Amino acid sequence: MAYEIGFVDNTGTEGLAHWQMLLKIKTFAEANGWTTLRYVIPTDGSNRELIMRGVGLSGTEQIFIGFRSYHSVASDYYNLSVAAFTGYVGAAAFTSQPGYMESGVPAHNSRIDYWLCANAQRIVFGLKVGVGNYQSAYAGKFLPYGTPGQYPYPVAVFGMLNGVPATRYSDTNYSMGYKGYIAASSAYNGPNARIRDVMGTWQQAYSAPWNAGINLRETGGYYLGKRLALYNPGNVWGELDGVRFISGFNQNVENTCVIDGVTNVVLRDVTRTGFGDYYLLELK
Repeated sequence: MAYEIGFVDNTGTEGLAHWQMLLKIKTFAEANGWTTLRYVIPTDGSNRELIMRGVGLSGTEQIFIGFRSYHSVASDYYNLSVAAFTGYVGAAAFTSQPGYMESGVPAHNSRIDYWLCANAQRIVFGLKVGVGNYQSAYAGKFLPYGTPGQYPYPVAVFGMLNGVPATRYSDTNYSMGYKGYIAASSAYNGPNARIRDVMGTWQQAYSAPWNAGINLRETGGYYLGKRLALYNPGNVWGELDGVRFISGFNQNVENTCVIDGVTNVVLRDVTRTGFGDYYLLELK
């Protein structure tokens, strides 16, 4: 397990920051046990694609996840996405891979500050774009409430957007997937938190404590770092790996704390600063 903190900008080899970030994900993941199956850089400047395979914490699994870039100069958005699949077909398009699911992550063309974490079963990152605007994503396996025989392929795709719409980072009509299922009729742009269930169906995941209506404050200067339980009515599937809720009461983004000897960084939902708008990303 590993992490890296840094930034990319438009002075690197890739020309634009979101392209540089895609390359950063690739090289960092490869250094931490992931195998690149596809890395496509079209000559016409269109979407770049990255598909990878991981072996899981057991070292014997096959976990398929993907990332790609998409942008519009005219509309001034430069985005990434996270995806998961159930296999890989070399001749198939990104969106036609087996079991495809994808969520967009608004990014930037000139500078992206990042917190990037990987282990053998998932890749997770936080981004800071513009002035104080934070983006979050998770792709890969989560920690299921069940054995491998009971739940053979528990993967999650948590981004910021419902699919890959033309959304600029400065838009206010989206929210991080870690808050769980958000109905399309709400103030935000629809579900961006999905897990693959025991039957192999992609489900819109609810997330406790957010969807459970719990809004925790600090107690005597101590904060509860609560793991995110994934569920919907009638089902509880498991927890995300390395991401926790933390109260936003008297909180500052990019604070750090130590849990069981591991440093965590406090990040938030875009520019929001309410009690329920912060989370912890485990740096390991």
